Amino acid sequence: MIRAARALPPLLLAAALLTGCGTERAGSGTSADRAAPAAQAELASRAKALGIAPELVYATRAPGFTLAQQSVGVQGDDGFSAAYTDRTGAVIHLYTDRPRTAGQHAYEVTKKGCVVWLEGEGGVSGAVLGQALRAVHRPTAGELDTLLPAPDPAFTDGEPVRRGDLPTNGDGGPPDNSVPTPGL
Repeated sequence: MIRAARALPPLLLAAALLTGCGTERAGSGTSADRAAPAAQAELASRAKALGIAPELVYATRAPGFTLAQQSVGVQGDDGFSAAYTDRTGAVIHLYTDRPRTAGQHAYEVTKKGCVVWLEGEGGVSGAVLGQALRAVHRPTAGELDTLLPAPDPAFTDGEPVRRGDLPTNGDGGPPDNSVPTPGL
Protein backbone atom coordinates (compact mmCIF):
# COMPACT_ATOMS: atom_id res chain seq x y z
CA MET A 1 0.00 0.00 0.00
CA ILE A 2 2.84 2.40 0.84
CA ARG A 3 4.53 1.71 -2.52
CA ALA A 4 1.29 2.50 -4.34
CA ALA A 5 0.95 5.74 -2.40
CA ARG A 6 4.51 6.74 -3.32
CA ALA A 7 3.92 6.00 -7.02
CA LEU A 8 0.69 7.98 -7.14
CA PRO A 9 2.15 11.54 -7.13
CA PRO A 10 4.52 10.91 -10.09
CA LEU A 11 1.70 9.25 -12.01
CA LEU A 12 -0.60 12.21 -11.35
CA LEU A 13 2.14 14.59 -12.44
CA ALA A 14 2.70 12.62 -15.65
CA ALA A 15 -1.04 12.61 -16.37
CA ALA A 16 -1.23 16.36 -15.78
CA LEU A 17 1.71 17.00 -18.11
CA LEU A 18 0.25 14.78 -20.82
CA THR A 19 -3.10 16.55 -20.61
CA GLY A 20 -1.54 19.60 -22.27
CA CYS A 21 -0.08 17.57 -25.14
CA GLY A 22 -1.73 17.75 -28.50
CA THR A 23 -3.47 21.07 -27.98
CA GLU A 24 -1.35 22.85 -30.59
CA ARG A 25 -2.63 22.51 -34.14
CA ALA A 26 -0.33 21.67 -37.02
CA GLY A 27 0.06 24.45 -39.54
CA SER A 28 -1.46 27.86 -39.17
CA GLY A 29 -5.05 28.93 -39.04
CA THR A 30 -8.24 26.96 -38.78
CA SER A 31 -9.12 23.91 -40.84
CA ALA A 32 -11.20 26.22 -43.04
CA ASP A 33 -8.07 28.31 -43.70
CA ARG A 34 -6.10 25.18 -44.61
CA ALA A 35 -8.81 24.14 -47.10
CA ALA A 36 -8.74 27.57 -48.77
CA PRO A 37 -6.74 27.93 -51.99
CA ALA A 38 -3.03 28.45 -51.45
CA ALA A 39 -1.80 32.04 -51.63
CA GLN A 40 -0.74 32.61 -55.24
CA ALA A 41 2.44 34.51 -54.30
CA GLU A 42 3.58 31.72 -51.98
CA LEU A 43 2.73 29.01 -54.50
CA ALA A 44 4.56 30.94 -57.25
CA SER A 45 7.66 31.41 -55.11
CA ARG A 46 7.88 27.74 -54.18
CA ALA A 47 7.11 26.44 -57.68
CA LYS A 48 9.61 28.75 -59.39
CA ALA A 49 12.34 27.65 -56.95
CA LEU A 50 11.90 24.13 -58.39
CA GLY A 51 11.68 25.27 -62.02
CA ILE A 52 7.93 24.61 -62.22
CA ALA A 53 5.44 27.06 -63.73
CA PRO A 54 3.06 27.99 -60.89
CA GLU A 55 -0.02 27.74 -63.11
CA LEU A 56 0.81 24.08 -63.78
CA VAL A 57 0.75 22.95 -60.14
CA TYR A 58 -2.22 20.71 -59.33
CA ALA A 59 -3.06 18.11 -56.69
CA THR A 60 -5.56 15.28 -56.38
CA ARG A 61 -7.19 13.02 -53.83
CA ALA A 62 -7.92 9.30 -53.94
CA PRO A 63 -9.07 7.10 -51.04
CA GLY A 64 -6.11 5.41 -49.37
CA PHE A 65 -3.47 7.30 -51.37
CA THR A 66 -1.06 9.87 -49.95
CA LEU A 67 1.48 12.11 -51.63
CA ALA A 68 5.02 10.73 -51.86
CA GLN A 69 6.71 14.07 -51.19
CA GLN A 70 10.05 12.99 -52.64
CA SER A 71 8.34 12.38 -56.00
CA VAL A 72 7.41 16.02 -56.58
CA GLY A 73 9.32 17.58 -59.45
CA VAL A 74 9.42 19.04 -62.93
CA GLN A 75 7.62 17.41 -65.87
CA GLY A 76 8.98 18.40 -69.28
CA ASP A 77 10.12 22.02 -69.55
CA ASP A 78 8.20 23.57 -66.65
CA GLY A 79 5.32 21.20 -65.90
CA PHE A 80 4.62 19.41 -62.63
CA SER A 81 4.71 15.79 -61.53
CA ALA A 82 3.87 14.00 -58.30
CA ALA A 83 3.12 10.46 -57.18
CA TYR A 84 0.52 9.28 -54.68
CA THR A 85 0.98 5.86 -53.08
CA ASP A 86 -1.11 3.51 -50.99
CA ARG A 87 -0.07 0.92 -48.40
CA THR A 88 0.02 -1.89 -50.99
CA GLY A 89 2.57 -0.10 -53.17
CA ALA A 90 0.12 1.01 -55.85
CA VAL A 91 0.98 4.41 -57.36
CA ILE A 92 -1.03 7.17 -59.04
CA HIS A 93 1.22 9.44 -61.09
CA LEU A 94 -0.06 12.98 -61.66
CA TYR A 95 1.49 14.96 -64.53
CA THR A 96 0.80 18.45 -65.88
CA ASP A 97 2.00 20.31 -68.93
CA ARG A 98 0.95 23.04 -71.29
CA PRO A 99 -1.75 21.96 -73.76
CA ARG A 100 -0.46 20.47 -76.96
CA THR A 101 -2.89 17.94 -78.34
CA ALA A 102 -5.76 16.88 -76.14
CA GLY A 103 -6.78 13.30 -75.63
CA GLN A 104 -3.38 11.62 -75.65
CA HIS A 105 -3.94 9.95 -72.29
CA ALA A 106 -6.82 7.79 -71.08
CA TYR A 107 -7.17 9.76 -67.82
CA GLU A 108 -6.74 13.40 -68.85
CA VAL A 109 -8.46 16.71 -68.12
CA THR A 110 -7.77 20.25 -69.30
CA LYS A 111 -7.79 22.97 -66.64
CA LYS A 112 -7.18 26.70 -67.40
CA GLY A 113 -4.38 26.33 -69.92
CA CYS A 114 -3.03 23.16 -68.37
CA VAL A 115 -3.37 19.49 -69.26
CA VAL A 116 -3.44 17.15 -66.26
CA TRP A 117 -3.19 13.41 -66.73
CA LEU A 118 -2.96 10.44 -64.41
CA GLU A 119 -1.33 7.06 -64.83
CA GLY A 120 -1.64 4.09 -62.50
CA GLU A 121 0.93 1.53 -61.46
CA GLY A 122 0.75 -1.58 -59.33
CA GLY A 123 -2.86 -2.51 -59.92
CA VAL A 124 -4.58 0.88 -59.69
CA SER A 125 -8.06 0.37 -61.15
CA GLY A 126 -9.65 2.57 -63.78
CA ALA A 127 -12.35 3.45 -61.24
CA VAL A 128 -9.75 4.81 -58.81
CA LEU A 129 -7.99 6.75 -61.59
CA GLY A 130 -11.32 8.20 -62.70
CA GLN A 131 -12.13 9.27 -59.14
CA ALA A 132 -8.67 10.83 -58.75
CA LEU A 133 -9.09 12.63 -62.09
CA ARG A 134 -12.41 14.15 -60.96
CA ALA A 135 -10.66 15.29 -57.74
CA VAL A 136 -7.86 17.21 -59.54
CA HIS A 137 -7.66 20.73 -58.11
CA ARG A 138 -5.31 23.63 -57.40
CA PRO A 139 -3.49 23.03 -54.10
CA THR A 140 -5.04 24.30 -50.90
CA ALA A 141 -3.12 26.18 -48.24
CA GLY A 142 -3.05 22.96 -46.21
CA GLU A 143 -1.55 20.98 -49.10
CA LEU A 144 1.08 23.52 -50.08
CA ASP A 145 3.62 22.67 -47.36
CA THR A 146 3.56 19.01 -48.33
CA LEU A 147 3.32 19.51 -52.08
CA LEU A 148 5.88 22.32 -52.43
CA PRO A 149 7.92 22.80 -49.25
CA ALA A 150 9.44 26.22 -48.67
CA PRO A 151 12.86 26.39 -50.34
CA ASP A 152 15.92 26.13 -48.15
CA PRO A 153 17.58 29.58 -48.10
CA ALA A 154 21.01 27.90 -48.36
CA PHE A 155 20.13 26.75 -51.88
CA THR A 156 18.38 29.82 -53.26
CA ASP A 157 21.24 32.29 -53.63
CA GLY A 158 22.50 30.71 -56.86
CA GLU A 159 25.82 29.71 -55.34
CA PRO A 160 26.80 26.13 -54.56
CA VAL A 161 26.87 25.13 -50.92
CA ARG A 162 30.37 25.28 -49.43
CA ARG A 163 30.71 22.17 -47.32
CA GLY A 164 33.76 23.08 -45.29
CA ASP A 165 34.42 19.47 -44.34
CA LEU A 166 36.41 18.49 -47.45
CA PRO A 167 40.20 18.59 -47.54
CA THR A 168 41.89 21.12 -49.80
CA ASN A 169 44.15 18.50 -51.41
CA GLY A 170 44.50 14.73 -51.72
CA ASP A 171 41.46 12.45 -51.69
CA GLY A 172 38.36 14.58 -51.61
CA GLY A 173 40.18 17.75 -52.63
CA PRO A 174 39.48 19.66 -55.83
CA PRO A 175 40.42 17.73 -58.97
CA ASP A 176 43.77 18.38 -60.62
CA ASN A 177 42.89 18.92 -64.27
CA SER A 178 46.30 20.17 -65.35
CA VAL A 179 47.84 18.62 -68.45
CA PRO A 180 51.39 17.35 -67.96
CA THR A 181 54.04 18.80 -70.24
CA PRO A 182 55.52 16.08 -72.48
CA GLY A 183 59.17 15.22 -71.83
CA LEU A 184 59.31 16.66 -68.33
